[in-house]
Amino acid sequence: MPSETQRPPKDRALYTPEQRRRRDATPWTLVQGVLAPVQFLVFLVSLVLVLRFLATGEGEQAATVSVVVKTLTLYAIMVTGCIWEKVVFGRYLFAPAFYWEDVFSMLVLALHTAYLLALATGGLDTRSLMLLALAAYAAYVINAGQFIYKLRMARLQGGQTDPPIKAVA
Repeated sequence: MPSETQRPPKDRALYTPEQRRRRDATPWTLVQGVLAPVQFLVFLVSLVLVLRFLATGEGEQAATVSVVVKTLTLYAIMVTGCIWEKVVFGRYLFAPAFYWEDVFSMLVLALHTAYLLALATGGLDTRSLMLLALAAYAAYVINAGQFIYKLRMARLQGGQTDPPIKAVA
């Protein structure tokens, strides 16, 4: 947990001038800006497929594949997000500016990974797998809200021309 000296005060900018320069210069900012909406679109399609399966019992394979694709997309955005955070803040995870977002991202990652493990081992029946996917998706929505809030804060602090900040896990 970050100490009080590590935690950025609410009235202090999210980025120092040097961090802002690195953020603006790295191609990982664009990568995150592209992956975030792609992941959200994959999430929406998968959510519909999972809910359809739970409501009707139809489309099990499509729902299962969609959750796997969503999880792989999550892994891609997590790995590239860690690289982005290293370039901008000098550490792969838990930079003070994104500490709580990263903590919650670990829960999102754990739930999605639990889905893959249960699928691979047969540890859960299909309905339970889909309910686990919904739990992972609920955590993802909360985490997305955290990052959207940070994006809004960064734009208010730095002007409307700021590129996206670290993308949603």
